[in-house]
Amino acid sequence: MARVIAVANQKGGVGKTTTCVNLVAALADMNYRTLLVDLDPQGNASVGCGIDARGLEISAYDVLVGECGVSEASIPIEKLGFDVLPSNGDLTAAEVHLLQVDEREYRLKNALKKITQQYAWIIIDCPPSLNMLTLNALTAADSILIPMQCEYYALEGLASLLETVEQVRNSVNPGLEIEGLLRTMHDSRNNLSGAVSEQLIEHFGERVYRTLIPRNVRVAEAPSHGLPVLRYDPASSGALAYLGLAGEVLRKNRNRQTG
Repeated sequence: MARVIAVANQKGGVGKTTTCVNLVAALADMNYRTLLVDLDPQGNASVGCGIDARGLEISAYDVLVGECGVSEASIPIEKLGFDVLPSNGDLTAAEVHLLQVDEREYRLKNALKKITQQYAWIIIDCPPSLNMLTLNALTAADSILIPMQCEYYALEGLASLLETVEQVRNSVNPGLEIEGLLRTMHDSRNNLSGAVSEQLIEHFGERVYRTLIPRNVRVAEAPSHGLPVLRYDPASSGALAYLGLAGEVLRKNRNRQTG
């Protein structure tokens, strides 16, 4: 049975999509069958895996409106070792459609139920806003992974996101957990990064991943080649950091199962 993780932060530009693509690639490298669900109408996760998002015949849109299943819409990326449920701008229309149907929060959850036995991990890339698509992801997920930059305004945004998580727990998904907080685009030379990092650890303790994702030009370049940085430059500091993150995710999951 797959563990479903939603990667979410309503603040854009925090490395959310980069984290999804590279976490999935790292888990695939460790021989886990993994599905990446692109739930962002920008389709950046799809493009970052080499998919022509504008040329899609079926996508996450068709799954959410009930026109096909996840298996039919997913694309196996053989050279990367994992599957992708792709998306594009059509997803914006799906959000409008969902507002008009019953049990709209459960569309993704119900669709994923049919394929959870096929995967060990399902990672969902959420849009950078708290909308109906994000609500679908949080309803379907076992946990939420929150990437964030170590800057002052990030803490304010985090408080708002945690309030949303609590609301989701109280209404549609009581089992939703905080998978972890991931510090991205980290610059060890920046004093503010260090100060915010200390605050996060003080407030959230072991929920903060030890792994720090550094600012790294190879990470920034990889999507333009349609590749995770783990395939584009596996020896880079960014690639090694995402391997470290995958290791932490796996250890936490083992501890959860044995504890």
